[in-house]
Order: sequence, then structure tokens, then C-alpha cells
Amino acid sequence: MGFLELPQIDLKRSDMLDTKCAYILDCTSDIFLWLGKKANRLVKMAGQKMVTELHAMLERPSYTTISRETEGEESKFQGWDDIVPFDFTRTAESVQRRGADLKVIMERDKIKTDLAPLFLPRQPAMSEEEANQLMEECNEDLELLEPFVLEGKKFVRLPQEELGTFYTMDCYVFLCRYEVIPEDDETDLEEEEDEEGEEESEAEIERSNAGDSIQLHRRKCVVYFWQGRDANNMGWLHFTFSLQKKFEGLFKDKLEVVRMYQQQENHKFLSHFHKKFVIRRGRRGLTLNLGGHWPELFLMRANGSAVCTRTVQIDCRANQLNSAFCFILRAPYRVVDEDGLKGKVYVWLGSKSNPNQHNLCAQVPVASELINRNNEFPVETIKEGEEPEKFWECLGGKKKYDDDLDDDDIMILDNGDMVFLWMGYHASEVELKLAYKAAHGKESRRFTKCFHAWGKHKIPAGDAL
Repeated sequence: MGFLELPQIDLKRSDMLDTKCAYILDCTSDIFLWLGKKANRLVKMAGQKMVTELHAMLERPSYTTISRETEGEESKFQGWDDIVPFDFTRTAESVQRRGADLKVIMERDKIKTDLAPLFLPRQPAMSEEEANQLMEECNEDLELLEPFVLEGKKFVRLPQEELGTFYTMDCYVFLCRYEVIPEDDETDLEEEEDEEGEEESEAEIERSNAGDSIQLHRRKCVVYFWQGRDANNMGWLHFTFSLQKKFEGLFKDKLEVVRMYQQQENHKFLSHFHKKFVIRRGRRGLTLNLGGHWPELFLMRANGSAVCTRTVQIDCRANQLNSAFCFILRAPYRVVDEDGLKGKVYVWLGSKSNPNQHNLCAQVPVASELINRNNEFPVETIKEGEEPEKFWECLGGKKKYDDDLDDDDIMILDNGDMVFLWMGYHASEVELKLAYKAAHGKESRRFTKCFHAWGKHKIPAGDAL
């Protein structure tokens, strides 16, 4: 008769495992059966039977799983990596570049996971002065900004009063022309200041003779394509096969195309709107013609720095309010009140919000024609705790408040107090076992409040069937 030994140990290291044996690792919510490559069939069968009995022996959570781990394919042990990259393209070029010995290639490409940055002190946020200076630097070389919006199957020029307002179901194109000053020219200008008047005049004549060729050399054109969160990819296809071709014919090699998605814009692009960047839900044509008859709530928030200030429309509910931010409520009345007003725009200032955003939040409804159209509603600024009754009526009654995801990954969110694990639809089995804190579609309020205008996660059309 043989016997099974079940030693209890603290540290788990790969060198403790014998390739001729089977091991059971019990983590309460996960049980692992490790089988060595040289373990005989009897040992493997005994390990399988023992891990089943061990699972039923103790009281465990309902989501407890039993995993079978084969030597060399382990998922959770110190010193092992989850994925080993491999180059399947064995072309003559790759062999010459990487060599032919697979062992050497595997050793060189071995993944080394460094978790040290997760535990480093948080980087300080950009100050208001630094943000304003950055915006000024990003705008000083801007000569022209031409906005376009997709209507049907063609791009039309966006009205000037709508500049800075975006819709989640639309696509926009911005043609920006920048002045490029080479460093050599700056040095030459400094040297010319020390020369005498006659030499400066001759230099001016020479530069004027160069004419338009110098100006053309000093200009750079960038086309920003902005795609809303709920817009499909047809807008990008229409752009690449129509408008982009026209731009390339005009500007040749001096054209740069940058594709951006909603709330993933770069600092250069955001700086052109001077913190007045409004994102509304829906489609532009429908909202302009049919919208505006019901309450709308907008959240102003700066993520990382004041440059990234956006005002995004969210669900019009009282539990969406947060003391750390400023909100804009557009509240049309069903009937004209005793003062002859058809509605009002409330600017709600949270008690813990940034004072630098208070004046800006009051300016957005005035600057954005699509929040307060034709200034038809008066703007009233209210502080948290001083809300009138009509304010709560538009939000469905007073309630308690203050509370970039990839489908094939487990995302880690650290808000300073807690660490959340978010599970994507296509996450691997190894990642799924880790995702017990915040499951996809069941996110807690403490999790969603860390995001600007949290919405329903997009499901690809093929997965929704």
C-alpha cells in the first residue's frame, strides 16, 4: 500500500516540485492539481481523485474552481510567465535577424513582468498654471482650423457656433494648419539682430524673393478624425475613400492623419478648444430637430490635467451627482412659470470640487449653443446643499449620491483606496480566475465613479447574438 503526503507550506517555488509527482495547491476559492511530465498514470489518477474529495471536504464559495496544471504550462506561480511569445514566420529575413536556434530565441524573448511601477508614489497632477502654459504652446503655431461633420455619406462644413460640441453617434474631421519654424531659422534670426542695418535689409530682400516657397515649407497640415463612442466604422471608411484623398491631393506629403476616439483625444487637439469640449449623446441631426424638450445632465471633469477638461452628457438622475465635480443641468419646464421662463440652466458646484472649474463651468452653457440654445434659459449657479425644489424635480427626485476597457483583458483600477479587477468578455481562463472583485456588467458605484461619464460597455455585433 502506498500513501499520499499533503504537506502545508508557505512559499510556492517551482524548484520544490518533482517532475515524477503530483501536487495539490489549495487556495480555498481555487484548487490546483499539478502533474509532472514524468508522473505515472496511477499517480495522476490518485491526484485527480484526491482533489475532488478535497473540494467537497471543506466549505467553499460557490465559484470555486478546480484547475489541472501541466508541468511547463502553469498559470499562477512565482517566477513563471503567463505567455511565451513565438515567431511563427520563419522567413529568410527573420532567420537572418533572429537566428535559427529556437532555444536562444525563446530565452531572449522571455517575458519579464515588472510590477514595481504599481507600487511607486503617484505622480503629482499638472498644476493649473502648467496646463494653461501647455495650451498656449499648443495653440501658438495654429494658423487655421476647419471643422467638418459626417452627414449621410459626405462630410459637410460644421457651423461655427457648433465648434466644440460633439455627438457620440457622429464622426468629425478637423483640418488644422500649423506653422513650422525650423531651429536653424531661429538661430539665423538671432544672429541677424546683431548685424548692421544694411545687411539686415539685404537679408529681408533675399527672404522676400524666396516668396511662397518658404511659407509652404514652414506649414504642416494635420487632419484629426474624431469618432464618437456609439458611431460605427463607416464614417472612417467614408473619410479614407473621399475626404482624405482630396486632402492628400492638396497637401501631398505635408499631410498627417490622426484618428482619435471619444475621450481618448491627445493634448494638442484638446488645447484647441480651451477647456470648452462638450460631448452630447445621440446623433447631431436628430438632437437638433427633436431634442431639447427634456432635462439633460452634463458632467465637467478634468482627467489628469486641466487640458483634458471635458463636459460629457450623462444619465439625468440624482445619484449621478458627485461632490468632487461640477455639473450642468438643462431643465426645460413643461409650462411657462409665473416669471415667464420656459426653463433654466443650473450650474451645480460640488462642495469638494476644484475652485478653478467653477467659473469655467458657468461659461460652458453660454459658450455652447447646444446646451443653452440662443441663451433662451437663464443660467443659475447653485452650491451643493442649496438646491431649489425644481432642481430635484428635473432629476427625478432627491436621492443619495457620491459614489480606456479592453474586451480581452482583465483591467486593474487603483483609485488610491481600493484595487478593482474588471473582467472583459474575451479574457482568458487564467484571467477569469482573477476577476472576482468587479465583473463585467456588475460594476459597483465605487468603481464607476472613477470614470468620466461611465456608460454601457460596447458589445461587438457578432457577440450580441
